[in-house]
Order: sequence, then C-alpha cells, then structure tokens
Amino acid sequence: MTGPELLSSLSQLFGTKILERIEFRGETTFVIDARDIREIAKFCKEELSFDYLLDISSVDNFGEEPRFEVVYELYSMTCAVHLRIKVRLSEDTPTVDTVSDIWPTANWHEREIWDMMGLRFNNHPDLRRILMWEGYPYFPLRKEFPLEGLPSDMPDVAFTSAAPMEGGPFVTQPSTATAKDREPRARRPLDE
Repeated sequence: MTGPELLSSLSQLFGTKILERIEFRGETTFVIDARDIREIAKFCKEELSFDYLLDISSVDNFGEEPRFEVVYELYSMTCAVHLRIKVRLSEDTPTVDTVSDIWPTANWHEREIWDMMGLRFNNHPDLRRILMWEGYPYFPLRKEFPLEGLPSDMPDVAFTSAAPMEGGPFVTQPSTATAKDREPRARRPLDE
C-alpha cells in the first residue's frame, strides 16, 4: 500500500471521526476529537503500520477556545509515511487518554506535557513531573507564565526570586561570526 492510499483508507474508515484534514507541504494532519484518540491510535499502529511514534507535543493557543492542542507525530517504517494527528482540548477539561500502552515511548512525552503544560493523560501509568519538582504549582510552557519565571519557596531546588531579564547567565554578542561562534556562552567574570 502506498502512502497516499494508506492515508486515504484512514480517512474513509473513520469518516466523521476525522474533524478536519489538513494538507501542507506534502504532510497530512488529521484533527480528531480527544475521545477518539485511543481507537484511532490503536488502529494506526496495528492495522496501518504506524509503528513509530516520533513525538508528542502540545500547543497553547492562549485566548482561543479550545485553548490547547496535543500533536502526535506518527511514522510508518514499512510504508515510509508520516502522519500528524491533533486533538484539541478545552481549558476547562485539559485531559486526553494516554497512548503509552500503544507506543511505550509516549510515556515520557506525556509526562513532559503534563509537567510543562498541565495537560493530563487519563490512565497514564506514572503521570508525575519529569523536569520540575513535585508540588511545583505552575506550568512553565503556558503562555501566561512570565519569561523571567516566578518566585519559589524552595531555595534548595530553584531560584527564590524571579530571574533578571537582562544580564542573565548566558550572553550573546551581535557579530558577523558564524552561527557556531555566536552560540550563547556562560558568562565569565571580567577578570578572566
């Protein structure tokens, strides 16, 4: 089965469950209802050979409703086809079912999305923070989170006050140097 045939069969089989089909630069995206993610994900893996979950990410469309999107990047090794599946989540109920039992690699992706964006994954086997500490009350990738961070009551774990926006620990200098040479470097004391 060719890539276009594979994607066409998915469209036909799930019909109205596919809310929107987007074609852009040779890539196909299906927008589906969050309630259908497990059924469609399982079918994609078992019947259509989408055996590789490349990534799961999330988007905060602050000011819009539904506010959040969870984006699944799938790939079929046997057919060399890429598929993107999106589910949209309301700010009131930012939850979707886990796919970590379908693709085990989803485990850490889902934990990171929970940690950074605050989106819950129902029936996840170990939904706990992966980068921030347990009990941290904020979700740093949400758009209302300030760039300078927020104060913390845990001095042993993180800064106790917001980080300054200017003169931070990394600096770049405008120049005509190559990208490699312009990379931010740790600031060195002036006496070095």
